[in-house]
Amino acid sequence: MTIGEAFEYASANPATVIFYFAIIPFAALLAGWMERDEGHLPPWNYMYSAILYMVAIPGILAVALSAYIFLFQNGDIMKANLLMQVLPVASMLLTFAIVKNNVRIDSLPGFDKLSSLVMMITAALALMWFIDKVRIIVFSYMPIQYLLLIFLGLLFVIRYGWRSVTR
Repeated sequence: MTIGEAFEYASANPATVIFYFAIIPFAALLAGWMERDEGHLPPWNYMYSAILYMVAIPGILAVALSAYIFLFQNGDIMKANLLMQVLPVASMLLTFAIVKNNVRIDSLPGFDKLSSLVMMITAALALMWFIDKVRIIVFSYMPIQYLLLIFLGLLFVIRYGWRSVTR
């Protein structure tokens, strides 16, 4: 299944996508109501981590896709797909706000280094955008698999560089 086919499937079945991104903040609300100040203890912290990952992965992918469309393909913001580009980000922000009211995010398993990952992704996308804008490499005409390989390579280079600077 390609990304285009996944978008077509989601556009053909919007109720499923809306249900998924509506049930996750509701589950976070329900967990906050049930746990009574024990969110940092197991099993609640693992449930909060699962809820956040279920919404963070699609949300970050939606942000990356939007950045790719608007920065590299010069896409029109008026043609943004609300179901696939806006709803995941809105659900992610709402879920993070709800969970943050109940428990500290950095006390959850797997979220102690999330901000560094987001910063590395942002740095890699900004570097790719700059390289594309000065016409060193034109990413718009590259196949997506090569673009992903370049992106992952940049992530590893940025991570290695950051480690060597902070030692």
